Amino acid sequence: MKREVTIGTLKLGGGNPILVQSMTNTDTRDTEATLAQIRALAEAGCDLVRVSVYDEACAQAVRALVDGSPVPLVADIHFDYRLAIRAMENGIAKMRINPGNIGGEDRVRMVADCARAHHIPIRIGVNSGSVEKSLLDRYGGPTAKALVESALGHARLLEKAGFYDTVLSMKSSDVKLTVEAYRLAHQLCDYPLHVGVTEAGLPGQGTVKSAIGIGALLLDGIGDTIRVSLSGDPVPEAKAGWDILRALDLRTRGVQLVACPTCGRTGIPVAEIGARVEKELSDIRVPLKVAVMGCVVNGLGEGREADVGIAGGGNGTGVLFVKGEEPKKVQGDLGDILIRKVREMVKQKERA
Repeated sequence: MKREVTIGTLKLGGGNPILVQSMTNTDTRDTEATLAQIRALAEAGCDLVRVSVYDEACAQAVRALVDGSPVPLVADIHFDYRLAIRAMENGIAKMRINPGNIGGEDRVRMVADCARAHHIPIRIGVNSGSVEKSLLDRYGGPTAKALVESALGHARLLEKAGFYDTVLSMKSSDVKLTVEAYRLAHQLCDYPLHVGVTEAGLPGQGTVKSAIGIGALLLDGIGDTIRVSLSGDPVPEAKAGWDILRALDLRTRGVQLVACPTCGRTGIPVAEIGARVEKELSDIRVPLKVAVMGCVVNGLGEGREADVGIAGGGNGTGVLFVKGEEPKKVQGDLGDILIRKVREMVKQKERA
């Protein structure tokens, strides 16, 4: 089990639930736009959100962002130790730095001392493009061993300063390399691990790469927080992160859709109803598995693990099934019938 660190009101590592995070891509100095994106990410399911702090104005903006954010914030800082200190003094809950690129040991110690005083953990974020030249030469490129040795080398700088509330990440855009690096790090240290495939690409292919890399590691029991890195609007990253966790039954929140791939027996527009169910029930936070199945031949059996579902029967009829109850024949708008039943079940759960 990895050691535990505290991020504001959250606990990371130590067997706690895996946290979902993302990063804003607004101008951090524009507090109104940045807060709007932070709130959108929180609403989409992010447990914490990272912001870039790249100049003094960003560091000053941290205070307003922290005060207006519904979730703990992480400051992403490179090269300037003074920005790290200023962000911590302004209330940031977690830092992302590489101690080796913010100056000598005296500056690393200053950052570590400030983080310790404010009870702020530090993530060391290494990726294929940030590995030191000496390690690239030794290992013949940004290999898994090079990534892990770089991360542990940065961690030793903090250890030398007496700081151990550290989180590590060793990301690559290469899925296999990413998985290999995290598996090696998992064997070599007990620091919590921030898992993700960096520069994964656009939603679609990038989501698939992230799901494979992150999912493979989570199945091995590796990973304490995850970020799906996608180009463009960051809000889909949160949904993708939750989809990965729900698929592995590691965290449950909201509706998880089960839908058949359809065949010639399909009696209802499964994709249309499924999309409507996902959209109209996206506000629900109670965990429920909801099935949309094309026919009653296999639908009732294949959907039996769902809490509630509908199976098409053709000619506007279908079967509504609820776990633990006898299936009922229904007629009419099957999407409406299913959505109403889900909301009824949510109200019952909330009253219980």
